[in-house]
Amino acid sequence: MKEQKEIVKKVIDYIEKNLERKINLDDIAKNIGYSKFHLNRIFTDQTGMTIYKYVQSRRLTIAAEKLVKTDRPITQIAYEAGYDTQQSFSYAFKQVYSYPPKAYRNIGIFMPKQSRISMLRSCMPKHDKFIGEIKEIAA
Repeated sequence: MKEQKEIVKKVIDYIEKNLERKINLDDIAKNIGYSKFHLNRIFTDQTGMTIYKYVQSRRLTIAAEKLVKTDRPITQIAYEAGYDTQQSFSYAFKQVYSYPPKAYRNIGIFMPKQSRISMLRSCMPKHDKFIGEIKEIAA
């Protein structure tokens, strides 16, 4: 379990350092030294999301911050977030933020949807125990 958390921490560190670059699961797996299938399974088990979804969510969160805090053109922000077209960026952005990028910019309030994942969940077993007790009481 601890080894898996360390692997996931390495994946997160690599992703965070390379968010502005074009990265994919093959790049990440090669850098970490595991097969992409094994790596994605471990990551999903530990975080509840796939590596792809994490990368996409982090890039969209950074894009949302740029929309609110800069005057960069939306097309430039879309490209920096790894999208080839403004249309594909707008579609993905609206799926996560419920507003198209221009409307989100006009609202002017940044709300992060995916912060960097921290692997410091030492209290998880207590949480699981608490949920189990709640279920027993409810039954």
